[in-house]
Amino acid sequence: MSAPTEDERSLFTLIGQLPDTVSSLVRAEVDQVKAEFSYKAKHFGIGSGLFVTVLVLLPFLVFCLLAAAIFALALVMPAWAAALVVAGAILLVMAILVGIGIMNFKRGAEPLESIDSLKADLDALKGTGDYDRRY
Repeated sequence: MSAPTEDERSLFTLIGQLPDTVSSLVRAEVDQVKAEFSYKAKHFGIGSGLFVTVLVLLPFLVFCLLAAAIFALALVMPAWAAALVVAGAILLVMAILVGIGIMNFKRGAEPLESIDSLKADLDALKGTGDYDRRY
């Protein structure tokens, strides 16, 4: 009698091989997840590096554009006046941004209404404070 073929294995043999099969399947799934995570991490790293490179090059672009603006204005006025006009425009943009920033800091520093409401609720539970007044 020859060894049983793949199709002729008994139910008990198949059940006996089930833990090894499940273990192999779980290991393969874990290996696949590791490979996918490694692939994604690699590409996130490359993308992040490229964005950092762009951020390093950005000031050089701004300086070149400012120089081009000065040179363009120097065609219609003296170069020193062109530089002052561009500097004035930059100063105006900076002043506007500072004003918007200050306004946002003031909005962010306002007390939270939910905390005041929570304090009023706690005072009402304790029976202390001015809890009869509602907003």
